[in-house]
Amino acid sequence: MQIKQKVTGKVLVEVSGDTLVGANLTGVNLTGADLRGANLIDADLRDTDLRGADLRGGNLTGADLRGADLRDTDLRGANLTGANLTGADLIDADLRGVNLTGADLRGADLIDADLRDTDLRGANLRGANLRGATFIIANVTVTIK
Repeated sequence: MQIKQKVTGKVLVEVSGDTLVGANLTGVNLTGADLRGANLIDADLRDTDLRGADLRGGNLTGADLRGADLRDTDLRGANLTGANLTGADLIDADLRGVNLTGADLRGADLIDADLRDTDLRGANLRGANLRGATFIIANVTVTIK
């Protein structure tokens, strides 16, 4: 499977098989990658550069995104149930309609992120920076201790 840059079509990384379930993509530069609808269940994406990537409709259930750079990333409609986003950079990310049920967002930077219609039930937002974030009709039963 090839992961391509969405504008130029340049191949960013090639992984064996046709799925990314449990894939180890730690520290990989996936800036601007086209990952629409990708199945990244339990993938290791720690410290991965996903700036400007298109992850619309992707399944990142249980994915490890600690320290990942997700600035300006399009995650509309993605499933991040139980994902670990501790310390992730989500500045200006489009998280409309995302399922973040039970996700760990401790210390995440969500400045100006769009969280409209996002499900945050059971999510941990302790220490997260939510300055300028949009929460319209979002389900926000969360932990902020």
